[in-house]
Amino acid sequence: MKVTKLISTCDVKDCPTIYATDRGTFLVQGETPDDHGLKIPAHETLVEIPVDLIKKAIADGLI
Repeated sequence: MKVTKLISTCDVKDCPTIYATDRGTFLVQGETPDDHGLKIPAHETLVEIPVDLIKKAIADGLI
């Protein structure tokens, strides 16, 4: 899979980030919340990213 960084809230590796793949999908890097109370299947996960990251990606025409 080819991954391209689209947008991030900072320049270090541990910040919320949105990536595009050559599969026509997005990868999202963010915090893994543990207080959500949801039942998520073992093969899936949740990540939490700030709304400002999505707004920035839209404003920059990335998504």
